[in-house]
Amino acid sequence: MEETTAVVDTATNAANTVPANDWWGMLLYCLIIFAIIYLFMVRPNKKRMAEYQKMIDSLKVGNRVMAAGIYGTIKKINDKSIELEIADGVVIEVNKGAVASVE
Repeated sequence: MEETTAVVDTATNAANTVPANDWWGMLLYCLIIFAIIYLFMVRPNKKRMAEYQKMIDSLKVGNRVMAAGIYGTIKKINDKSIELEIADGVVIEVNKGAVASVE
């Protein structure tokens, strides 16, 4: 009977000491995962968005752009939209966010 009690006490002591050591390991693991996510997902996306915003800010009347899959020449720039001439006398209004590229 005493042997069984000793085995149970040893198992209980071992179980009580593992979580204290695991807590630091889990914290380190989470920090490494967040660092990897930041380096490979967040940082490149911020850089890409900054370049896109720079392109949008540099739009000028007369530029040829592709917006929403339609090529046209900018005729007028508003706050949130641009007016594109897609054919002689055919002008459409498109959101600035739809501009994909400037030629």
